Amino acid sequence: MATMSGQSAGNSGSQKPTPATVQEGTITATSDSPRAGGTATAQATTSEPTTTAATTTTTTTTTAITPAAVVAEAPKAPETVVARAPAAESTTAPATAASPETTATDVLPPSHWAQVPVVEENAFEDGDSAYGDDNASSTASLSASILEYRTVHGRTYHSERGNAQSWNPNDAQHDESMDILHHVSTLMQDGKITMAHIDESVQKVLDVGCGTGMSGFVLGDFADQYPHAEVIGVDISPSQPQWIPPNLKFEIDDVTQPWTYAPNSFDYIHMRWLIGAVPDWYALFREVFQTLKPGGIFESKESSCIIQSDDGTVPYGSALDQWGRVFSEAGRKFGRSFQPLEENLQILAMEAAGFVDIKIYNMKTTIGSWAAERKHKEIGQYARLALEQDIEGFIMYMWTTVLGWTREEIAVYAAHLRRELRSPNHHAYYPQRVVVGRKP
Repeated sequence: MATMSGQSAGNSGSQKPTPATVQEGTITATSDSPRAGGTATAQATTSEPTTTAATTTTTTTTTAITPAAVVAEAPKAPETVVARAPAAESTTAPATAASPETTATDVLPPSHWAQVPVVEENAFEDGDSAYGDDNASSTASLSASILEYRTVHGRTYHSERGNAQSWNPNDAQHDESMDILHHVSTLMQDGKITMAHIDESVQKVLDVGCGTGMSGFVLGDFADQYPHAEVIGVDISPSQPQWIPPNLKFEIDDVTQPWTYAPNSFDYIHMRWLIGAVPDWYALFREVFQTLKPGGIFESKESSCIIQSDDGTVPYGSALDQWGRVFSEAGRKFGRSFQPLEENLQILAMEAAGFVDIKIYNMKTTIGSWAAERKHKEIGQYARLALEQDIEGFIMYMWTTVLGWTREEIAVYAAHLRRELRSPNHHAYYPQRVVVGRKP
């Protein structure tokens, strides 16, 4: 989920450089796939020539997740994502499932949901809860002008700042959802706050799109873990905590504009969940490259908007299926893609900027408690909670302002989505990807 804004759609037409190629490289795929009744780890390695990065590119991918109530079949061959061949990375599903390749089409009209009967929401309650109550957030008091938020259908968004546009609310209700998603992110990474290896020599760190007090990757985590480092969090919306470590500070800015940081000044730059907020990924990653010191590390984590399944249980026409289709359509009209994974934007932009030693980690974020393996069940419980906490907040701006849905149509759709989220019959997940690169 994005927390930063972008430029106007008219500024998104810059030319995309062609990534550098090399004679030969290696792609390694490792699978850690849960099975019914316990955890089993299958590992496989494949090597083939590639033209991805200027050095070795490593890809780590999670294969299909087995539902708790289903007896596992023979393990499938692990998925392999080839950075320069997007068609090779999709998960194959039965014909009845929503296909990522067609998610941008066949969007049902808003009036459709008023004609579909709504089953009582508590009919699918599973009684399984792993939710904590530590997801509160606070808003920093920075200046009166910055805190003059815009209001859309009762939800607040960042104040007017140049051409900035952000589709995520900055109010307390949405901050709680983002805090929960931060916890989901940490669970997916087995408690690690970064996938990149950061040693004690790090001196200066930048977190782009730092978000709220808890969901900001550096807040309370990185700054505490590296007290000797200077840590800066930047976001378009000032929803950060008042009490912070002495080595941490915040800046309010639109990172899709030209950067003002000194070249070669940061050891590590982290960026997360700018989906739907960046008009030009290539220009943004060039800014990152120029700002890093030689040898500096850049880590980008993004989500797909496409909710899918491996067994056909997210069929076309379901509310879960339409989530990604509607967002994809809105992104085209908005001038900012909601398909950074499907379009390989992180990988291609990182290659084009000049990064080397690129590592790719593909993950599946389960939604609901349907998975057999404990880790994915817990991830799914929190991911469902994050969505249920503020469905309207996630979709209000894009679906009303960009696509013309009414507030009433949003409410009807949200009721259908909540019903499906609570149903054990939908084995839903959405992909996430972490890409790490080094400046030579």
